[in-house]
Parts: sequence; structure tokens; C-alpha cells
Amino acid sequence: MVAVVTALVLLVFIASFRFYARFLGRRIFADEEPGFVTPAHELEDGRDFVPTKRPVLFGHHFTSIAGAAPIIGPCVAAYWGWLPALVWVVLGTVFMGAVHDYGALVVSVREKGRSIADVAAKVVSGRVRLMFLCFIMVLSWLVLAVFAMAIAGLFMAVPTSVLPVNIAIVVALVIGWLLYVKKLPPLLPSLVALVVLYVFVWVGTKVPLDLADTGLDKDQVNLTWILALFAYSAVASLLPVWLLLQPRDYVNSHQLVVGLGLLFLGIFVAHPSFDAPAVRMSGDDAPSMFPFLFVTIACGAISGFHGLVASGTTSKQLDKLEDARMIGYGSMLGEGALALASTMAAVAGIGLVGFCALPGQGPVEDLSWAVYYDNWAHASGNKAAAFVLGGGAFLQQLGISAVLAQTLMAVLVISFASTTLDTATRIERFIIAEIGDALKVKALQNPYVATMIAVLPAIVLATMRVADGDGGVREAAWALWPVFGASNQMIASLTLLVLALYFWQRRRPVLPLVIPMVFVMGVTMFSLVLHLLAFWAEENWLLLGLTVVLSSLILWMSAESLGLFVRLLRERRAAREA
Repeated sequence: MVAVVTALVLLVFIASFRFYARFLGRRIFADEEPGFVTPAHELEDGRDFVPTKRPVLFGHHFTSIAGAAPIIGPCVAAYWGWLPALVWVVLGTVFMGAVHDYGALVVSVREKGRSIADVAAKVVSGRVRLMFLCFIMVLSWLVLAVFAMAIAGLFMAVPTSVLPVNIAIVVALVIGWLLYVKKLPPLLPSLVALVVLYVFVWVGTKVPLDLADTGLDKDQVNLTWILALFAYSAVASLLPVWLLLQPRDYVNSHQLVVGLGLLFLGIFVAHPSFDAPAVRMSGDDAPSMFPFLFVTIACGAISGFHGLVASGTTSKQLDKLEDARMIGYGSMLGEGALALASTMAAVAGIGLVGFCALPGQGPVEDLSWAVYYDNWAHASGNKAAAFVLGGGAFLQQLGISAVLAQTLMAVLVISFASTTLDTATRIERFIIAEIGDALKVKALQNPYVATMIAVLPAIVLATMRVADGDGGVREAAWALWPVFGASNQMIASLTLLVLALYFWQRRRPVLPLVIPMVFVMGVTMFSLVLHLLAFWAEENWLLLGLTVVLSSLILWMSAESLGLFVRLLRERRAAREA
């Protein structure tokens, strides 16, 4: 049953690219325009604006958007059973997320590589631009903090992953030099690099690197990894995009595609049964399925962060306008496939696992869905463990040893998260520079100053502790993760609103943009209201205040954008009547 459902979902993804993406490209986005000069050629500077071949840019975009969120979200949402998670992943990916990503990329390219916030200034107003930028800045800090914490946690939990993940940085620098200095075709060097990386995955199982062996305690090890990760992401964001970011993402994309391929092959070989029920209603300690399912699985269905990547880095590297369909829509289908694999690991793979140790429960003799998801605290506290353990069980069905399978899964998660980490830092630098331009503060436009402002608040969020409402404490970034999910979805709905206004002014059909915008905006506003009530009840004033600020910005931007939409609609009706 699991193998059949998996195959059907993959076929739906393929069909949607063949038919629905083509419809969007021809009827709305007009991405088949011969002679169109992209910003990568018009504004080429060798640093951020760099014309890039489609396979290389696909690798960058896919690995940048497919971070830890499409893994963590489905692993948590499997608490409600396998059917709601799968339905939302499929419908969200095909009709919402991929449309959003594709449209954001096309509009940014048509507007000389400007960010969606910058485009909002042209479409709506300058006030909306500034609010959009401020909202994105806060959202990016949350992304950076949470992803750095996730990677640090996996380095600590799976020390065999440390060597293969970090050797990828050296390999990427070599590949960048070969591609752009020596002008070699990208495929062969990247395949050699892929072999090298998998060799080091095996070496990592023999030479685990655990900082705890140096005498540091758990908190000190965690802090060391977080600081090291932010130091890396700061440097990576300042280097020319062709030297590290592009080649690392391109090589990682091969590694990740192979990893996903092995996962699906393991599913088809194992033919597991669903270990989870189709639907499970919320228990006493769990939030209601509606609306929280739709914000728990964010990046695996639709994500505002993807629009930031599309308009922040990808649009500045697009070689041809017609490449936008594969890179924008196609990459989101790849992320949907990742969310599918994560869901199947959580609802079927963990039933194949025996003894293991869970982050929130400790040692478990015989793992099953009922044990992993016995309550909401365990479901949300174990985060991506279901993917690592369940996915590892699928790989073991192919004859891969347990330690190597677990290392492969950990490297897969970390590779997705780390590529998003350095891309998000670069985007945050662009956003802060745009805020500096809007406020006429030249210091903020300095790349080094902007990078420091991008990184330092994220470090604070990643290391700060706040009350958890039960008399204990937890990391501020994890406490804000539910707010991030809702805010991320709201950014997506606002981006869809800007896209709808943009193309409506150009007399294009916009219902494929308006329908997902209305749905996502309604669901996320409802969830934010529930978060506000929860933080109020917990007397968690820090999180309450931040949520109020974010919600106020959302309401203001929505009101201005919707007001413009209504005015334009009245003007168009008046023109027809005249």
C-alpha cells in the first residue's frame, strides 16, 4: 500500500509539471519570450549577477529551498495520521507552492532581479516595501537560528556525519575553480565530486568527530557548533556566488537526488505497510489539526521563504527566461518529493526500526508509530528523528548497514539545511541592504555591515532561552518555530497577492494565484490568532510581543494590498461600463 501511494504521488508530480506548469507559463507568466535579456546578463558583476547554466542553477535553487523544514514539518504532522499530511503535501505542492515559486522567479527576472519586497513597492506602495522588508528580515533571523540549531544538534547526535558534511565545502571550492576558472563542463567534475563525498560518508562512519571527546560539555559543544556554522555562513555569503554557493549546491543536489532515489527504492523493495492510522484526531495535549497541519507542513507544501530565494539569489543567475519553469516549478516538485519521503519514513519506516534512542524519549526497545507519536510533546520534540530512523530503515532494505544508513540520512538532512543556511545569510544581506536603501542609510548597504547584522541577532536567537509555560525553559528559536511556520505561510500569501496584482495589471488570468492566496492567508491568520492566545495564557511576553509585531505588519500589508486590488477592480469595471 505504501509503495502504491508513493508511486501515485510521484506520477501526480510528473503530470503537474507536464501540464499545469505549461499552462501557467503560457497563459500567465509568459516565460517563452525569445530575445528576453535576463538580469544575469544585463547586470552581470561576477559576484551576485552571474549567468548560470540551468542544471547548475537548478541545483542551487533546489537545495536552497529544500532545507530542514520539509523534513521536520511532515515528521511532526504525522501525529495526525498519514492521509492529511499526504493530501496537503500533494495539493499544496502542485497548486500552491510550485505556482508561488515559479511566479516569484519570473516576476523578479522581469523586474531586473529585484526582490519581491522591492516589486511590492512598485505594485502597491513604498510603505508596503519597507514593512515587507522588515518582516522578511525577522523571518530570516528565525530561519538562520533554527537551521543552525538543527545542524548543531545532528552533528552532536550523529558524529559520523561531521566529516562528510564539512569536506563538501572543500570539494565545492575545487569545483567552483574548475568550472569558472578552468571553464570545464559541469557534469563530469560534479559526478567525480559526488563519488568523493560518498567515499567520505563511509570514512565518516570509521572516523566520527565528536567535540565532546575534547572535554566540552553538551552546552559548550552546541555553542561551538552554532558559532562555527554562523562564521561559515557569513564568509560564504560574502564570497562570489560562483566560488562556493553555486558549486556546493550543485554537487549537493546530485547527492540529495541520489539519496531520495535510494529512499524511494527502499520503499518499493520493502513494500512496508502504514504503521500509522489514516487519520488521528488531536489529543488533549495537541493543537487542533485545523489550522495547525497547514502551518506545521510549510516548506513541504508552500513557503514564503522560497519566494525570497527565487527573487533574492536565483533571479540574479537565470540564464534564460524559459529556464524559470524547470527551476521554479520543478524545484518545488523536488521539495514535495522530499516531504513525501519524510512522511513515508514517519508513517511507515519507523515501524521497521528496532532499538533506537529518540531525542525526546531516550532509549526505545521496539520503535513504532504508536510509541513515537504517543503524545504531542514527543511528536514535536523528536523533530527529524523519524526521517533519520525511518529513512535509514528503508535504506537497510537495500543491504546498507545500519550505521552507514543512519549516517547517509543525517548527511542528507544536514546538506539540505546547510545549503539553506548560507543562502539565507546571503538573502538577509540583500534585505538589509534594501532596508538601507529605503531608509537612506548607506552603512546598511555595506556588505560587511549587512552581513554582521544578518548573523548576530540569529546567534542571539539560537542561544537564548525563554520560558516554556510549564515552569521550564527552551531555546527561543524553537519556541518561535510555530510562529515562523505561520509567518512563513503569510509571506507566501502576500507574495501571491503581489503576483496577482502584477499580472492582473497586465491583463492575465490570476485565479490560479488568487485562490491559493485566499486559502493560505485565511489559515495562517487563524493560526496566528491562536498563537497569540496561547502566549497570553502562558504569560510569555517576549513571544507575545514579537507575534503582535509580526501580525500587525501582516495586517497592514494585507490591508494596503487588498485596498489597491479593490480600487483596480472598480476602475476596470468603470472602464468597461463606459
